[in-house]
Amino acid sequence: MIDRQRLADLHAAEEELFTSLHPRSREHSVQAREHLLAGVPMPWMTRWPGQFPVFFETASGARFTDVDGIEYLDLCLGDTGAMTGHALPEVAEAVAQRAATGITTMLPSTDAAWVGAELARRFGLPRWQMAMSATDANRFVLRFARHLTSRPKIAVMDWCYHGTVDETLAILDDHGNVVPRPGALGPQVHVEDTTRVVPFNDLDALEKALAHGDVACLLMEPALTNIGIVLPDEGYLAGVREITRRHGVLLVIDETHTLCAGPGGATKAWGLEPDFIVMGKPIGGGVPVAAYGMTAEVANTLDHPLESHEIDVAGVGGTLTGNALALAAVRATLSSALREEDFEIAIPLAERFADGVQSVIDAHGLPWHVNRLGCRAEYWFCPPPHNGRDAALAIDEELDGFMHLWALNRGILMTPFHNMALFSPHHTEADVDRHTEVFEAAVNALLG
Repeated sequence: MIDRQRLADLHAAEEELFTSLHPRSREHSVQAREHLLAGVPMPWMTRWPGQFPVFFETASGARFTDVDGIEYLDLCLGDTGAMTGHALPEVAEAVAQRAATGITTMLPSTDAAWVGAELARRFGLPRWQMAMSATDANRFVLRFARHLTSRPKIAVMDWCYHGTVDETLAILDDHGNVVPRPGALGPQVHVEDTTRVVPFNDLDALEKALAHGDVACLLMEPALTNIGIVLPDEGYLAGVREITRRHGVLLVIDETHTLCAGPGGATKAWGLEPDFIVMGKPIGGGVPVAAYGMTAEVANTLDHPLESHEIDVAGVGGTLTGNALALAAVRATLSSALREEDFEIAIPLAERFADGVQSVIDAHGLPWHVNRLGCRAEYWFCPPPHNGRDAALAIDEELDGFMHLWALNRGILMTPFHNMALFSPHHTEADVDRHTEVFEAAVNALLG
């Protein structure tokens, strides 16, 4: 139903508007290209709409202001890193106090026990360790799983994403073979040697993959989020737990993005029973930190190797892991944000977003759809996908690029990898309605 030439013409006009609105960002981008690869300090910062990234000056709550003085409604929130909202006063104060009294000594700080107890309370697993990122946490947990089971391989969901972990950058090709995910750079070994890949929402495929007897753990999100929101079928997650237990495979739930389901993530909200949980960036209020929890049974088998004099070469941890600054940030964040009362504000906003966008879609008779998970919602240019492969095949980069740029030029930042919005207690119903208005204007422009 979309005229592709009209789409191209509209996109070209939006590119011109973007360039005219952001002269100072353009200057910063030119300067940055002298000494920064791709002109950015981190590669994913090239994934924004427009000919160059917007350079931001300040961020607070649900908004940020760029170097050209333009204020934006932020529906990305650092792709979950600022799920709490930007610049939480409690976190800023805790970080400032900790920085003034020492950031890292490779010794536990007085916040350590509180953080462990709060993570256990929220997620239901009794024992925890810290990491610097969810990527690190996942990497450590995979190593533990292979150690505990003496099995060489892991299993992941097709088109999943768990950070920059080599074993997880794998998909199934058209013939069902395990191959590197498109775009993965320089894998040290072929992923078929390390990984079994199964489609999400397919219990038969999981049964066949684990029947080989060589899988240490299944690492998965309870709902896919990094290929877009793909929700589990009724009974699917219970089936996953039964199959993994029967085959002696440890179940690892990565809640880094699905924390949007509630204070204890989907694990607590849906009554899941994993052997490990990985929790990443949201818990630090913007400060780099992650954590991973485990059952008492798993923990009891790991106590001895963790207390060994050789733990420093075990491939787990790092000198900045569990530093005092990160622990102070986690304590301040979990004391003041990501609580029941915060989700009671944020989740209804995501519901309002989904209803508003769907109303526009329905009014125009478009075959599009909106999925929601807690305080996160996303629109698709197709019926709701059932697995990661369906989601990947449904991506329309031209249409995505236009919709993102249209929104950005009207003061709304969406998550760059998806048509996704994330809500915090700092957002308002007026913010949601503003997005619906901008979305409707984009659709009207597309359809003429």
